Amino acid sequence: MLVHVKAQAKAVDMTPRKIGIVASLVRGRSVADALIILENTPKRAAGPIVKVINSAKANAEHNHNVKTDNLQITELHVTPGPRAKRFRPVARGSAHPYQKRTTHITVIVAGEEKAKKATTTKSTTTTGKKESK
Repeated sequence: MLVHVKAQAKAVDMTPRKIGIVASLVRGRSVADALIILENTPKRAAGPIVKVINSAKANAEHNHNVKTDNLQITELHVTPGPRAKRFRPVARGSAHPYQKRTTHITVIVAGEEKAKKATTTKSTTTTGKKESK
C-alpha cells in the first residue's frame, strides 16, 4: 500500500526565489537521488532542503512504518513565510526600507509500507520461577 508522509521547515531565513531554484532540481525524484544531487549543488539553499528531505525520510521510517529504500518525492512546495521589515540608513539622514524574507518548505514522500511481522507468543514455565543452569 502506498503511504504519503509529510515534513515541513517553517520560516527558513532565505528567500523563496533562491530556495525554489534548488528545489526544482530534485522535485519528482527518488529520495536517494535527490540527496546526492543536493550534496553536489554549490548553493546555500541546498542545506535546508536536505534537512527537510531527511526529516520526511525519518518520519516515513519511524512514524509510518515505510520502507526507505525506494521513497519518491511526490511534492516539494516552497512558499513565502513571514517578512521582517527593516530600514537601512542612507545619505542626508533618510532611510530606505527593505524586507528580510523567509520561506516555508514542505516535502511529501511516498513509499511502500513494510510487511507486518507475525506476532509470536512466549511460552512460560508453569511454576513461574527462573530455571537455574
